[in-house]
Amino acid sequence: MLTLTCPCCGVTAEETELAPGYEAHLKRFGPGSTDAEFESYMFARKNPKGVHFERWRHAYGCGKWFLAARCTATLEVFGTYPAQTTEPPAAILDAIRARRPDWKA
Repeated sequence: MLTLTCPCCGVTAEETELAPGYEAHLKRFGPGSTDAEFESYMFARKNPKGVHFERWRHAYGCGKWFLAARCTATLEVFGTYPAQTTEPPAAILDAIRARRPDWKA
């Protein structure tokens, strides 16, 4: 089972306490965007096997959104960080590279 630590409240929770928010660090498009931009945002998502950055909400805890870096093949979690972060922190990138030296951002 996937377990993540919420960086907002510090609680380590199983995935049953969390709600997925899908891919992180996307530019979101809404009203006023072109049809192509909105279509790209809604339907053209990455689905990598390996390292992936995701949004999660601590649904049955503090209720706050946060981001996580994990491997989709092994469920290995490299770290979590606040949702307001615009790009993965250096410590998380270092943790990924330590376990996956051939990984490219």
